[in-house]
Amino acid sequence: MDIPSTSGEEEAVGSWLRDYLESLGWTVELQPVSENQNNVIATLNDTPRVWFSTHMDTVPPFIPPTEDDEKIYGRGACDAKGIIAAQITAAEQLRTEGINDIGLVYTVEEERASTGAKALNLHPLAEKCEYMINGEPTDNDLAVGSKGTFRLILKTHGKAAHSAYPEEGDSAIEKLLDILEDVRHTKFPNDEFFGETTLNIGTIEGGLALNVIAPTAEAGLAIRLTTKRQPIEDALRNLIRDRGEIEVLSCSEPVRMLEVDGFRQKVVRFTTDIPHMPNWGKPLLLGPGSILVAHTKDEFVLKKDLETAVELYYSLVKHLLTT
Repeated sequence: MDIPSTSGEEEAVGSWLRDYLESLGWTVELQPVSENQNNVIATLNDTPRVWFSTHMDTVPPFIPPTEDDEKIYGRGACDAKGIIAAQITAAEQLRTEGINDIGLVYTVEEERASTGAKALNLHPLAEKCEYMINGEPTDNDLAVGSKGTFRLILKTHGKAAHSAYPEEGDSAIEKLLDILEDVRHTKFPNDEFFGETTLNIGTIEGGLALNVIAPTAEAGLAIRLTTKRQPIEDALRNLIRDRGEIEVLSCSEPVRMLEVDGFRQKVVRFTTDIPHMPNWGKPLLLGPGSILVAHTKDEFVLKKDLETAVELYYSLVKHLLTT
C-alpha cells in the first residue's frame, strides 16, 4: 500500500509483487499489457486448476496507509491490495499442505476499462483453469451474481450565437437537458435475480462562455445492467432519436457466479474483471472489506476481516479441489 498504483501507473507495484512472490518460490511472469503495464501471473506447477485474482490498480488520489488496533486505512486497503495480501497468505497456507495446483494473477487497469483482464483472457494458461476466485470487497460474502456496467457519452450539437440574441443560435445544452430529463423518467427493465437497473448521470460538460449560446454539450452516463445491453441501448436510441448521438465507451454484462454451500451468499451491484475473462474457468467472487468505503477518502479494511478472508479463501480452494 506504500506504493502508489493508480490506473495506468501499476508498474512499480507489479515489480514489487513479482520480486516478493519469487522470494517465496513462485514462478512469476509479467504479461505485457502496454508499454509500462504488466499483469502479474504466478504459478507453482504446470497444472494450476484454481486461481486467485484481483487488480493492482486503485482509483486516485493516492492515500498512504495508516493503521490502528482494528483497521488499516488508505488507498487499496479493501480495493484491492488487502485482498492481494489475503489471497497470497491463503495460497501459502495451501502450499504447506502440498497443494500446488493453484495460481495467482493480478491485473492492471480494472478501475478504468479492464484492459489487463482483456489481455489475460488470451493467455494460454486460461485453458488449464477450472475455477477463478476473483477478489473484490464483498464483506466476505460469496457473490453469486454481479451487475454489468454500460458506460456511454451522450452528445448534442447546436449553433453558437451571442446570448443577447438567442434566436440566432441553437443551444446544445438545452437539447441535452431535455434528453436527460426524458432519460431520468425512463423505466428500464429489472431482473428477478440481479435486481434493479440503475442509471447515473456522472458528468455534464458543454458551452463556451456565459454569453454564448452553447454549440456543443455532452453527458457521461453509467448504467448498472441487470439484463443484456442491447434492449437498454435500443431504448435509449429510441428516446434520443435525432436530438443527439451516443458514443459507447465500454460494456460488461451481468454475470452469475458459482454458488457454493456453506458460504454466505448475495448479489452485488458493481462489476468486476470477471466479464472480461470468460476463458478462465468458472468464476467465483469474494473479498474482505465493504464496497461502500472503497473509492472514498476514508477507505479501510478491518484486520479481523482480512484474517477471515484468508480462512475463506483457503476453505474455498480445498472445497473446489476435492469436489
